Amino acid sequence: MAVKRRRKKENRAGKLCISMILIAFMAVMTVQIVKTHAKAQEYIEKQAQYEAELEAEQDRQLMLEQYEKDMQSRASKENIARSKLGLVYENEIVFKEQP
Repeated sequence: MAVKRRRKKENRAGKLCISMILIAFMAVMTVQIVKTHAKAQEYIEKQAQYEAELEAEQDRQLMLEQYEKDMQSRASKENIARSKLGLVYENEIVFKEQP
């Protein structure tokens, strides 16, 4: 009978050790899962931010391309020549206001 009690005590101690190890393992895994989930959410937010920046830059690129087309037109070149450089055609008469 003493042998049976001894085996039961040893068996209980073994089961207790295994249970404690499993609980510790589950706790560590839970912490890791929570950290991974938080990092995944952070990456999702960064991705959304980068996509918004990309869209803004693509809009800006389209605007600059349109501006470039506008600057290549003859009317735009004439406007710049008249307003900034003060150039006129040969047969054009220029009137200046007197102060």
